[in-house]
This record gives sequence, structure tokens and C-alpha cells, in this order.
Amino acid sequence: MQRADPVTPEVMSVSPAASPSNLKAAAWMSGWLSLMLVMMVAGRESARELSVFEIMEIRTVLGFVMLLPWVWASGGLKAMRTSRMRMHVARNVVHYGGQFCWFLALTMIPLSQVIAIEFTMPIWSAILAVNFLGEKMNRWKNLALALGLIGVLIIVRPIGAKVDPGQLIVLIAAVGFAMSFVAVKSLTRTDSPLQIMFWMLILQSAMGLVPALVDWTWPSATVWGWMLVVAFAGTFSHYCIARALLHADATVVVPMDFLRLPLAVVIGWLVYAEVLDAYTALGAALILLGNLFNLKAPRVAPV
Repeated sequence: MQRADPVTPEVMSVSPAASPSNLKAAAWMSGWLSLMLVMMVAGRESARELSVFEIMEIRTVLGFVMLLPWVWASGGLKAMRTSRMRMHVARNVVHYGGQFCWFLALTMIPLSQVIAIEFTMPIWSAILAVNFLGEKMNRWKNLALALGLIGVLIIVRPIGAKVDPGQLIVLIAAVGFAMSFVAVKSLTRTDSPLQIMFWMLILQSAMGLVPALVDWTWPSATVWGWMLVVAFAGTFSHYCIARALLHADATVVVPMDFLRLPLAVVIGWLVYAEVLDAYTALGAALILLGNLFNLKAPRVAPV
């Protein structure tokens, strides 16, 4: 499942000539939200029969097949050459780990908790950008970090309550996605979004092949259907967000993604009879508020 990770620039190439329009951006973001939410359900349903390694392997292979038409239309394999293979490998190692943790957490804790803790990713990204990209912290980013950490502590409740391992696993996923985001941000200085997506699918297919084969189970017809949904949603959700970013600034697009949390709560309630507890609601509110402060932070030129 392509996380997926949270709003990242690992997107397919699209025409840069697009007219500014918040309405069009919102329309494309509705596609992103729909695909991400469908992918959560499809991933959880697939995990009823398949291991997480197998789900990820099938997802990347199918995603690569779906991406091939864009590769050929953009100049074929020659256009995919890169001079930064080491960075691609490093980025995909941490991204693969983050995806594994995210999929695993889907099978362990309510969807609302997965999304709430995942939304700490932009905050970890800000910290990593300071250390690796030369960006600077300021009072808004510090406030965002504090609110995010408090929000996670409220959801996890480490004092006086048993910590669910799934909560810690999705927190690890969020940090992994943040590391991947920073690496992608560096890669975009030299490589196109399509190159980044291409090498992600190639490298992660290679990484997951042996673990998937160790405990391979042929999916049933029903699960093959769910896996096609996972692959399609994981690949083309990034196209939707790319189109949204063409029509509006990130400060307009990113807050729209926060709708994933209440929508995940509704889906968890309708499909799995999950109930949103007060601690998760309060923690999620603080994390989202922290993200809004992070978006408010003025841009500071790298050193």
C-alpha cells in the first residue's frame, strides 16, 4: 500500500501548466482521500489471508505494471536512469520499513488511531529537515512538535494504561515516512517524480521478494480483488495529489488531507464497528493543530 505513507512528493509526472483553482484542487483531493480510505479497508481485508510481506510484494509488482504506460510515454527506461542510486536505495529501505509497520498496525489497532498517529509525520519531517537539509526551526515548528508529542502521549497513554504495540508500530511508521519524505525532497533536486516512483516500485519489489516467498500463500479470488484495489489505490492516489498540488499551494492542499481522520473514524464505525474514544479524539485534535501551526510557519531559506 503506497502510503503511503502521508502527503509525499513521490508522484507521477504531470503537466506543470495548470491554472490555479482551489475548487479543482479540492476535486483532486477528494480522489486522494477516497483512494486512501479504500486502500485502508482493502489492506485490512487482504491481511485476513496474506502476510504483510506478501501484501506489499503483490502491491509493488501490480503497481509497477500499472505505472509502465507512464514510463513508456515519458521516454521509456532510458528516461528512468539516475545518478543517485544510493539515495534511492537508502530512501526505499526506510520507506519499505515504514510501509510494513503501517500495514501491520492496520491489523492491530482502530483505523482512527492509525491515521491520528500517522499525522505526526510532517512534524518528524521538520526535525529531520533541520538536520539533513539545512532548514531552520522556529517558534511555530517548535509549537507544532510539542503539540504533536503531547497528542501522541494522550493517544498512547503510557502511564496508568497498557500501551498497545500497534500504537508504537504506527509511530515507527510515521518516523519512517518522515525519513522517506526528506530523502524524496533531496531526490527531487535531480530526479523527476516519475523516476522516484519507478525506482521505488523496482527496489521495494526486490526487497520484499524473499520475505514474501518464505511464507507464500496463493490469494483466493476474493483477496486478488482486494489486492488489485490496494495496487490501484496506492499508485493512482499519488497522481491525484500531484494534480491537486498543480492547482493550489501545499498550504491549501495539505489541510484537506486532515479530513482522512474523521472519514477513517466513520469507516471504522460503519465497516468494523470501531468506536472513537475520547483520548484518541483529543490526541488527534492536538496533532492536527500542530500540523496547522507547522503550515503557518514562514518559509526560511536553507543555510
